[in-house]
Amino acid sequence: MSIDIKPSQALDLWRIAIVESVRRDSPDLSARQMALLLSVYLTPAPHTVRGLSDALNISKPAITRALDRLSSLGMVKRKVDEEDRRSVLVQRTVKGSVFLREFGDIIVAAGIETE
Repeated sequence: MSIDIKPSQALDLWRIAIVESVRRDSPDLSARQMALLLSVYLTPAPHTVRGLSDALNISKPAITRALDRLSSLGMVKRKVDEEDRRSVLVQRTVKGSVFLREFGDIIVAAGIETE
């Protein structure tokens, strides 16, 4: 899918969505946390710290810190991989799914505003 908009329009769309997001009573995620959350929800599972680190080109400790925050918010959960007990799987949650669905709605509404 390709959307034909100018960089300034894309930035304004992002600005509108971010402003609306911080006005709501929902967690204020860092760019790294949001990138990680979107990766877990929009790319095929299974997800591991190592796999996410490689995919995002971010160190494993940075992934772990972001996962700590997302886990504390209930947006993802960790589970020991039964096939390789040294590995931890990162799983989706209902709360994370609802958060991203609402954030998607914010982006759609921001796109309508900028038309």
